[in-house]
Amino acid sequence: MDWGTLVATLSGGGIAISGTVLADHLRRRHEDGRGTDARRRAVYIDFISATGVCHAGLRRIAQNPGAEPDVDAASRAALDDAGIYEARERLFIDASTAVAGAGQAMFEHLRAVQRAVAAGAASTSVAFHEVYHPYLGAVWTYRVAVRRELEGLSLSPEAFGWSEWDGKDRCPICRTALGAS
Repeated sequence: MDWGTLVATLSGGGIAISGTVLADHLRRRHEDGRGTDARRRAVYIDFISATGVCHAGLRRIAQNPGAEPDVDAASRAALDDAGIYEARERLFIDASTAVAGAGQAMFEHLRAVQRAVAAGAASTSVAFHEVYHPYLGAVWTYRVAVRRELEGLSLSPEAFGWSEWDGKDRCPICRTALGAS
């Protein structure tokens, strides 16, 4: 028996099997990475969509706070109805640290808007705008964090012709209030 042929055959077979296993492992890891990216993208969109629904509900209440028999209960219901708590929990589970932090900051600012509305602040009041503009800034900070993570792209207010994300400089109510002071 020629031992050289046997060793060469076994070595070749071992190399072929190792190559196949490695290629399969790399393919699976690549697919898992794409799955993670897709899942994160969905979670990030769900979270900002839930905050948008909540924000719209709070603005509706703030446009005519006297129309609600219990403004506090209506403002709390806006949070619940939007599904913001569930979306936030999914964000904490799937998001990177940077996006989860930006999302939590956005949520905290949204809660400040909710508390102002619950206290009866109308959408045209200074009390509403004191919390509303920081919320808008936090929304854009979240969007920038998501874009940076998913696409490696950034965004700046200047791209829209703005000087700041919070919109205070473009707000007629805030400009009037600033002019009056």
